[in-house]
Amino acid sequence: MDSGDVRSHRPISNLSVASKLLERIAAKQLIAYLEKSALLPRLQSAYNTGHSSETAVLKVLSDIILGIDAGDLSALVLLHLSAAFDTVDHHILLQRLEHSYGLPGLVR
Repeated sequence: MDSGDVRSHRPISNLSVASKLLERIAAKQLIAYLEKSALLPRLQSAYNTGHSSETAVLKVLSDIILGIDAGDLSALVLLHLSAAFDTVDHHILLQRLEHSYGLPGLVR
């Protein structure tokens, strides 16, 4: 990364302690709901106990090696979507949460 490039730096969060606490509580409740309802994919790495970016990389590497061993053509394409979360349409996200995961517009 070029330290002189503004795009190489992420902003520091200025959230208050209370908002960080509320965010953590909401995240725990959402994850508990998704786990209880079996809505998380088996190979979900984020927010899944015992899984991490390391386990995700190992799974991809294992799949590539198995493909090569089987004589298949294997390719890996990596994309970096700069500020991807800044472009999420919140209305579409809320609709998706309701229709795909059963979360109503007002979550309690």
